[in-house]
Amino acid sequence: MTGRSTRDPAGFSTDRPKAGENSVQKVTNYFHLHLVSDSTGETLITVARAAAAQYDSIEAIEHVHPLVRNDRQLDRALIEIEASPGIVLYTLVNAELAQRLERFCRDQGAPCVSVLSPVHDVFRTYLNVAQTYKAGAQHELDASYFRRIDALNFTLVHDDGQLAEDADDADVVVIGVSRTSKTPTSIYLANRGVKVANIPFVPGVPIPESVFAATRPLIVGLVASPERIAQIRENRVLSLGSRAFDTSYVDRQAIAQEIAQMRRLCADNGWPLIDVTRRSIEETAAGIIALQRDRKGPLA
Repeated sequence: MTGRSTRDPAGFSTDRPKAGENSVQKVTNYFHLHLVSDSTGETLITVARAAAAQYDSIEAIEHVHPLVRNDRQLDRALIEIEASPGIVLYTLVNAELAQRLERFCRDQGAPCVSVLSPVHDVFRTYLNVAQTYKAGAQHELDASYFRRIDALNFTLVHDDGQLAEDADDADVVVIGVSRTSKTPTSIYLANRGVKVANIPFVPGVPIPESVFAATRPLIVGLVASPERIAQIRENRVLSLGSRAFDTSYVDRQAIAQEIAQMRRLCADNGWPLIDVTRRSIEETAAGIIALQRDRKGPLA
């Protein structure tokens, strides 16, 4: 932290400018956020970060306590909660551990919320079936898990135009100009069980014929604004410390022509196109999954 830090009794700490520093400097409030899970904690991390993102100038100091499945493991989490009080979110299917955590937090005056309980209540009421109370059930080594591993393996070996002749074996083929996040988008999709081959679009370099011949996969193009791509490329060149590069790589007019060619390629072949200028990787992937679902139909 920079500047001087103050803490209130509830566990908030605040960064304030030191004397003589710019008084318009943004003040950031920090708070401790404890995530107690009997599984990996991924669900809690996702929910907590989605909530915290809605509050400007506030940042969570995350304490993740995964695989809490017995009293000894819970003891370690409680010690840390007492040492750094703050908000506590949990996913514990063991009722005794959950009750013990809630009692401790109540005694400490710390807010404590079971993230999945309201969802389970709705499921039980609507489905009229009993809950199985199985910790980490979403991470079981079932067919879905191995499908994701297979998709990840496929995607990694078909990254950046590799083994393009296998295009028809993919679920999705992503084609995009440089710096449109083809690889991270592909990896994200692979973690959802989608086998992806990504192909770079480079002016003057033909797209492999196997892509045009493919009938099985969804083929989708990625573009962004010339300004956005130029900015990312310039930062990349600077980070690599390279002086020997084609100046057209960062030239906005050349990039605009590159994007126009990419748009024309997709239009000529009837491939959907996604502009990723203001999209996160997750949003781009969600758009691709929606396109894939629409292509297969509602009963696929």
